Amino acid sequence: MKFDILTLFPGMFSGPFDESIIRRGRDKQLIDIALHNIRDWATDRHQTADDAPYGGGAGMVMKPEPLAACIESVKRLNPSAPVVITSPRGKRLTHRFAGELACQPGLIIVCGRYEGIDERIRDLYADLDISIGDFVLSGGEIAAMALVDAVTRLVPGVLGSEESAETDSFCDGLLEHPHYTRPPVFRGVAVPEVLLSGNHELIRKWRRKSSLELTRRHRPDLFSETVLTREDLKLLAGAEFDHAG
Repeated sequence: MKFDILTLFPGMFSGPFDESIIRRGRDKQLIDIALHNIRDWATDRHQTADDAPYGGGAGMVMKPEPLAACIESVKRLNPSAPVVITSPRGKRLTHRFAGELACQPGLIIVCGRYEGIDERIRDLYADLDISIGDFVLSGGEIAAMALVDAVTRLVPGVLGSEESAETDSFCDGLLEHPHYTRPPVFRGVAVPEVLLSGNHELIRKWRRKSSLELTRRHRPDLFSETVLTREDLKLLAGAEFDHAG
C-alpha cells in the first residue's frame, strides 16, 4: 500500500516513520511512504505556499496553485488512490474505517496548515476528509501520522504471528480487556487468579466480562451500540465461571 503525504513540513515524519510497526511494514515492502514538500511546486523564488485570506481575518491560508500542482503530480503516479484531507469537518477515524482504508491501493494525504487550505482544493480534488478527534492541532501532520499508523496495522502481513489486530480495542466495538505479565505479584497487587488457572474457557469469559465492564464504565457511548449476547448479559449480571469448560 502506498501512502503519499503532502506537507509543508516533511521533516516532522522522519522519527515516527522510522520506528516500530511502520518501519516493519516498510522493511517488508508491504507499505511505501513518500513525502512531498508542497513548497517544491511553488513558482516564486521564495516558494510561497500561503497568503492572507480574502475578506480579512487572522492567520494565513494555504494557496491553491502549489497544492494543486502537487496533488496532480502525485495523482499521476497513483491515479486510483483517493485524496484525503485531514480536517475537523471530516469523518471520524475509527478502527472499522481504518480497515476500509487499508483495502485501498493507496492514500494521498493532504496536511493542512495555518487557517486551512483554499476551499477550491477540496472542491476540485478531495475525495474525503478525515478527522482524528474534536481538538485543534497545529497542522495535519500529526493527524496524518495517526492515520498511517492505524491503517498500516491492518495491512495484511504487517503484524507478526505473535500480534493480532483482531484483539485490539474497538475491533468488536469494545475496549480491550486488561493485560498482565510477570511477576505474579507486583507491589502487593496480584494478577487475577483466573489468568493463572490454565483454563482457557475461564480466561476467555473473564476477558470478555472485563471488556464489557470497562467499556460500560469508560465509554458508555460505545457500550450503548453493542449488541449483547445471552452470555454477555450473564457475565454482566455477575455470573461465575464455575461451569466453564
